Amino acid sequence: MRSVIQRVTYATVTIDGEIHGRCGKGFMILVGISDSDDEAVVKKMAEKISKLRIFEDEAGKMNLSILQTGGSILSISQFTLYANCAKGNRPSFDGAGKPEHAKQMYLYFNECLRNLGIHTEEGIFAAEMKVELLNDGPVTILLDSEQM
Repeated sequence: MRSVIQRVTYATVTIDGEIHGRCGKGFMILVGISDSDDEAVVKKMAEKISKLRIFEDEAGKMNLSILQTGGSILSISQFTLYANCAKGNRPSFDGAGKPEHAKQMYLYFNECLRNLGIHTEEGIFAAEMKVELLNDGPVTILLDSEQM
């Protein structure tokens, strides 16, 4: 599982001209799932993200988690996080999970975040989405379950 976590002031996802999901101060997360990811991996990723201390405390140090700040999350499925560009100029997405499995794990990831007490909104799996955000910092963190 791969995640790109962006600390944001706000983020929205628009589908077919309508805003489908949004968050205020918090995270916009791009989520990529592989076929080897299971519920244990997904839950561990959600727990790790919930505890990332990348919000500033009163001293200006990145010392607070999203749980501590009461922030919210906009979660977007993103199979292109598994792009392999090693050969040629056209990416291969063979490492991305098959749609049925990836969708199940993506929805479970969002459920895990909600169960941790984080308000989480999401896009629609495999939909054509337009994402708008104001990156705060900017702070962008890459997480790969194979490195956790």
